[in-house]
Amino acid sequence: MDPERWQRLSPLLDALFELDDDERERSLRLMREEDPQTADDLEALLKLETDREDFLSEPLVAPLPGPRPGVEVGPYRLERMLGEGGMGQVWLAARNDGLYQRRVALKLLRPGLVDPNLRLRFTRERQILARLAHPHIARLLDAGVSSDHQPYLALEYIEGEPITDYCRVHRLSLESRLDLFHQVCDAVSHAHANLIVHRDLKPSNILVTPAGDVRLLDFGIAKLIDADVAAPEQTRTGVRAFTLHYAAPEQVRGEPVSTMTDVYSLGVVLYELLADAKPYRLKRQTDAEWEEAILQGDPTKPSSALQRQADIGEADSAMLRRRARIVTGDLDNIVLKALAKKPEQRYPSVEAMSLDLERYLAGKPVLARPQSVGYRLRKYVVRHRWAIATSVMVSGVLAAALTIVAWQGQQAVRETARAQALQDFVIGLFEGTGAAPRDDAVDMRSLLDNGIVRANRELARQPLARAEVFGIIARLRLGLGDYPEAMALLARQSEILASVGDDAPASLQFEAATQLGFAHRQLDDPRQCIRAMEPWMERARREQSQLPAQVAEFYSQLARCRSAVGEFNQARQLLEYAITVRRETLDDEAGVAENLFDLADVDADAGKTEVALAGLRNALAFLQQNVGERHPLAIQIHRRTAILLREMGRPDEAAKSVDAALALSGELLGERHPTTLALHRQRASVYMEQGWLDVAERDLRDTTPLLIERVGDRHVDVGASFYTLGMLAWEQDRLAEAERDLGQAVEIWRTSSSRTRMVRAMADHAQVLQALGRGDEARRQIEQAMQLAVAQLGLKHPHVADIEYAHGLMLAADGDHPGAKQRLERAASLSRNADGQPAMDTQSIELSLARERARDGDAAAIATLGQIATASAKGAGSEPRNLRWRARAYLGEAQCRGAGAVQARAELDVLSLEVHAGLPQGGRLVREIDAITHECTPVALLDR
Repeated sequence: MDPERWQRLSPLLDALFELDDDERERSLRLMREEDPQTADDLEALLKLETDREDFLSEPLVAPLPGPRPGVEVGPYRLERMLGEGGMGQVWLAARNDGLYQRRVALKLLRPGLVDPNLRLRFTRERQILARLAHPHIARLLDAGVSSDHQPYLALEYIEGEPITDYCRVHRLSLESRLDLFHQVCDAVSHAHANLIVHRDLKPSNILVTPAGDVRLLDFGIAKLIDADVAAPEQTRTGVRAFTLHYAAPEQVRGEPVSTMTDVYSLGVVLYELLADAKPYRLKRQTDAEWEEAILQGDPTKPSSALQRQADIGEADSAMLRRRARIVTGDLDNIVLKALAKKPEQRYPSVEAMSLDLERYLAGKPVLARPQSVGYRLRKYVVRHRWAIATSVMVSGVLAAALTIVAWQGQQAVRETARAQALQDFVIGLFEGTGAAPRDDAVDMRSLLDNGIVRANRELARQPLARAEVFGIIARLRLGLGDYPEAMALLARQSEILASVGDDAPASLQFEAATQLGFAHRQLDDPRQCIRAMEPWMERARREQSQLPAQVAEFYSQLARCRSAVGEFNQARQLLEYAITVRRETLDDEAGVAENLFDLADVDADAGKTEVALAGLRNALAFLQQNVGERHPLAIQIHRRTAILLREMGRPDEAAKSVDAALALSGELLGERHPTTLALHRQRASVYMEQGWLDVAERDLRDTTPLLIERVGDRHVDVGASFYTLGMLAWEQDRLAEAERDLGQAVEIWRTSSSRTRMVRAMADHAQVLQALGRGDEARRQIEQAMQLAVAQLGLKHPHVADIEYAHGLMLAADGDHPGAKQRLERAASLSRNADGQPAMDTQSIELSLARERARDGDAAAIATLGQIATASAKGAGSEPRNLRWRARAYLGEAQCRGAGAVQARAELDVLSLEVHAGLPQGGRLVREIDAITHECTPVALLDR
């Protein structure tokens, strides 16, 4: 079929498909009177649909050449088309150049269109989106021109539903629908403030995310008010640059547009949100009738549309009638004012429309109605009905006033009593410590246990005071690392607050929810953290202005949990909300710095290590400039920076960051503080990477007893110390000590519910057991570690790939090379698809896999080893030092099996000298390379 003919018939065919048989026959009969050929064509297509099951399974029009799945556009690979409009196509695409991983909505010009006006508009969209920065507008991430001269825009990919579908599917109340519409108005108002008119506002361009947030899309036909030349409303191909059903009269007429054009389109969207229907009732769904209705027809009142739906017996008629009663009056008038034919008769701006809706919600007179005395008086009476009613009877007024005063007095007395009870309780709690012998240290845990007993006894009749005490003690328990005990206290606090109900202060409720989420995260259960905090999200938005400090901390904690489960976009949005609250309401520069640190952490969790390092530097600079250089947060920033640098194989830089954190922690917190002691452990790990094993051991042996003395022998940090001691002993080839210390770490983390650390330690423990000749125990341990990791963390967690990698190495050490290769191939696949897996870990797995493949003479694997080894020999490449050394050793091992054995042995000897110089105190890598060098001898070659 001719494309232009199909373009004419396609929307008419869609409209006929939606009608029942009688209505369809009637429409065709009326159409035949005006255009017999079109009616005949449509009737033939309808008959095909009835007679053939494969109707429209293949396109009727030959597709134009253009993008398709798998094609690369710039640095992006196309996956599937998300939508197509008048000016272009939108594709789901993924970054393909290896810089970072991200899925985007990639916008391209529609294939086959060469109209320079379309390219001009496309270029302008890039300029427009670059100017917009609003939480409810999809962000521009990238822009450019592909190698085949195809301009593209990479936009934030939004997972959501059109606003009308979202409201209908979730059966939202009228108030909730208006709340979503307010978000839309805020976004459009921001665009207008930047001199931008959207010109194509419709539900498919207004998505609602699963978190209930609006995102405004597609500024493809937006007009710059300050542009010198107005873009045409229609392309040379005849494709409209707007959607007809939501177009304002001036757009249909081809007249200049303004901000009032967007007001009209928003009026249509609001109409659909209120009435679940379009503003105009048409006999035939043709473009001509739509244009006539928009230009001349009077829209049906939303309340009348709702009443009609109820009268014809649509689902839930009672609900429709209730909504019709609510919409009648003010909301009808607000919508009809927005839909006025003449722009000057509409709201002068989106803000004016939004404010009128706020007046409606507040019970005040709306500007969409004539401000008669009777109307204003009626609104005033409704708004102040209780005050007016009580004023009729003086005695009633006096009684009410006395009651209110008495109630307020009781509230004040209750609050005073609660504060006094807390003060007396804390004083009494510490008074008993003075009776202890002077040389005896105060046992903090016993003190807190005694506090719980006293709270149950002394505050039994003051539930809010008791709940607050439980929260304080739980927070102290969390600081001590007693996470299960803290969780039990927080559960009791939640029970008390639930029994009190609305009498509980909102601030206390938010603090309790935040602490509960923190405890779940510390117990290595971020999903339970999300389940505990998510129900409070809607209330947090409502209380944001009243309780900014509590809500900002709530957003921050929920963001950390979402990042831990791989929901990086949601985490980033929450942190941006928290930063906005802290900046605009609290002037909390330290809190802003902490959230900047959190944002860098999100990038680190997502595997974007370089971006995370830049974010950490930015957070530290902001903290030092706005708060001060000697702030405890700087310790955490230096500490996290060191971890990332160590993961990237840059131990010398990591050492500088750890030293900075240690110096500041010792100065601010003290040399025996758990944070300072944990930093000593981290410094020891860096010493191990640098090859200074004796210095690392001395540091660990000195600090581990101090840590046990401070936090107890079952604390998670003590488990970390034993794990590091075990890894150090393994480096020193003291396998019995390594097995003992790693086993101790596993047991501590098992009892403290630190599942993430535990499964990784189990894999290392299994490798040491195998080296000791305890193969059966090793196999049971590695299999149990894999089962726990998959069940508790999921297949996309990096530790699952790490455990599979360890299993592959164990099989290789046993001589089961086919089994090792199979495990390593699976480990490499899991690592590439894991959420936030460091690139260095993936490279290490792939290097071991290449070694196993090289044993079979795989030329590609040998070439891979050669590429890494050659790059390291020339001083090029970004691979970490230890990884390059291994590549050279494995290449020499492979070449030793062929004719170049003599040359391979010479190169291995050079590598051995280099490794011994770089790691002067030995280690596993030194032993592995020495073993490979020893095997590459003439005698070994003769044996082969």
